[in-house]
Amino acid sequence: MFKQWLTSAQPTASKPDPKSISPSLRADIYAALDRAKPWLIGTSPRHCAAGDALSYQPILALIHTHFPDLAPAIDVLGNVEAEVALIVAGITNMILEMSKWDGMAGAMSMRTWVDALGDAHARIERAPGSKRKEQVGRGMTRGINQLTDVSLMTREFAPRIQIISLLKSVNTKVHGAGTEEARQGEALWSSKFI
Repeated sequence: MFKQWLTSAQPTASKPDPKSISPSLRADIYAALDRAKPWLIGTSPRHCAAGDALSYQPILALIHTHFPDLAPAIDVLGNVEAEVALIVAGITNMILEMSKWDGMAGAMSMRTWVDALGDAHARIERAPGSKRKEQVGRGMTRGINQLTDVSLMTREFAPRIQIISLLKSVNTKVHGAGTEEARQGEALWSSKFI
């Protein structure tokens, strides 16, 4: 009877191995970062900038390597805010995916990404009558606050807290400390993890 119980307790089908980290993820993250910053500022070669409906494709191709289901809707094309939100969320998700496998490396990459976002937004020139700076800023915060998949984040306590703190700071860097947008973004990230 005991032998019969042991054989019936054995699983009949083996579980599939969990997905492992892609060997190119780290390199693709930094390649996407290098392309995204000048694209956000609008100073990339041949004057490519967010909102031109075409120049984000090389960055999106890197993101598609790791998230093939991420596809822009038709209303994204030529919409500065929507293009920025898509790219920001894609790169952020790539970093969160890396943090799942190596928490501290993910936290360091997130620091680089958040600094790049803040610097890019600060360097966008305010042309008279242009709303591009505001559109890029709203796209950044929308990508971070609404389109980021937090389930990809590491479970390690210290890197997780650091990543959350960094993501909260994007709102302050883009909209300024004490603004309603910054307070809402910080409250949103706090509510996700408390």
